[in-house]
Amino acid sequence: MVVVLKPGSSPEEVAQVARTIRELGFSAHVSEGLERTVVGVVGSAASRDEVMQALLALDAVERIVPVSSPYKLASSAHHAARTRVRVSQDCVFGGDAFSVIAGPCSVESEEQIVSTALAVRAAGASALRGGAYKPRTSPYSFQGLQETGLQFLAAAREASGLAVVTELLDPRHLETVDRYADMFQIGARNMQNFELLKEVGRSRKPVLLKRGMSATIEEWLMAAEYVLSEGNDQVVLCERGIRTFEQATRSTLDLSAVVVAQQLSHLPVIVDPSQASGRASLVAPLSRAACALGADGLIVEVHPDPPRARSDAQQQLRFDQFADLMRDVQHIAQTLHRLPR
Repeated sequence: MVVVLKPGSSPEEVAQVARTIRELGFSAHVSEGLERTVVGVVGSAASRDEVMQALLALDAVERIVPVSSPYKLASSAHHAARTRVRVSQDCVFGGDAFSVIAGPCSVESEEQIVSTALAVRAAGASALRGGAYKPRTSPYSFQGLQETGLQFLAAAREASGLAVVTELLDPRHLETVDRYADMFQIGARNMQNFELLKEVGRSRKPVLLKRGMSATIEEWLMAAEYVLSEGNDQVVLCERGIRTFEQATRSTLDLSAVVVAQQLSHLPVIVDPSQASGRASLVAPLSRAACALGADGLIVEVHPDPPRARSDAQQQLRFDQFADLMRDVQHIAQTLHRLPR
């Protein structure tokens, strides 16, 4: 349930409501909007009537709204305003911001990642992506440079000023990745790795949560709930395509999921057109569509020499192609009164 407080409730009154909720054995999650504050009540429903009676007796409580969805914290009903996730000064997701993360599928060398960082920054990207630990279908495929790759990402951040977004595969790697990354990426294969979700929830570092290849929207939001329930509200959802019967593309980009997720949740939603399509020629059209649809940003694969890439060569853009894409999406974003970052 969500407790809606009266406009102008004092910090002391908000604290009293939260304290009452906790004394009754529930968790209280406070969300402050411009006009009013709401408090989410999370826990077993066994004593819900007792909670409602106790809270309605408090002067600051205006009303109580039941939340029927299983994702209490990710639900838009729980939040007084849409969440803005700030990865860096230049990289913000949510509100009127439209940010683009760009970089290679895999970090292959310091020269490769630094040159890419400088190129995508010049084109208007807000953050740098690059895989140091790579989840691959085959155990014989390139698995990433691991901590050496993270060190190269740090060098690219130093050279370009871009925040670093990189994938975390295993809770055992969290401390290492945390030293170098500005944002954890949880990939599609790990969307329901619940222990990993709990760990990044405890870290308080921004999290990019990709939708699983066969996940429903509710399952995706429930995965976000794991992160939120540990106290980390800095979560960005990423639609990256789902598995369908269609084989013309790597996956089927579910643009409707972007709108639905934005309606159901207060979290920002971005799109990965590279993973969804698996084809460089489709990345720009899908990016334009995602921007026009109202997505909060993009994550795009870019490489200095795509044919020589050690992973996903067929879907990575050249620098000039990415620059053209950025001109298009910046124009669309400005038309929609978004602020390209």
